[in-house]
Amino acid sequence: MLTPDLTSGDDEVALPAGGTLRRWLAWRPTRAWLIEMGRFLAVGGMSFIIDLGLFNLLAFGPGHLLGAKPVTAKIIATVVATFASWVGNRHWTFADRRTGQRGREILVYGAINAVAALVPSATLYIALYWMDLNGQLVANAATVVGIAIGTVLRYVGYKLWVFTG
Repeated sequence: MLTPDLTSGDDEVALPAGGTLRRWLAWRPTRAWLIEMGRFLAVGGMSFIIDLGLFNLLAFGPGHLLGAKPVTAKIIATVVATFASWVGNRHWTFADRRTGQRGREILVYGAINAVAALVPSATLYIALYWMDLNGQLVANAATVVGIAIGTVLRYVGYKLWVFTG
């Protein structure tokens, strides 16, 4: 619980990691952070296109390679897109923070992505079954909210546990 230090005569509230409420409220995005966020979102967008494009190519494209196995097509597309996003984030978004432990990076990266991929399903489940909402608009809105939450989880997870150099 955050409580002010009333004995110091200071009106700042102590926050974890030595920060203060005043400093947190005064925070403004820096140019470097905005560039990093832009790169992160660009890599995510590229990965989304790879995921959706490869899935459609494998399941519905010429020859219908995996037309009878759409889940297999989706798994392959997701793995390829996740690997592509790791490469993009490692060599562009977080290039100054990458470590020499590529195996560990990709393993933790994959775990974070697996957890974050479950979030849109959870938000959809909550909207449909806990909140008893129905319809295509609700389903899509819940999914978009889940994707947004998953994106935040990915970004924070990458910064805390993957690209720590």
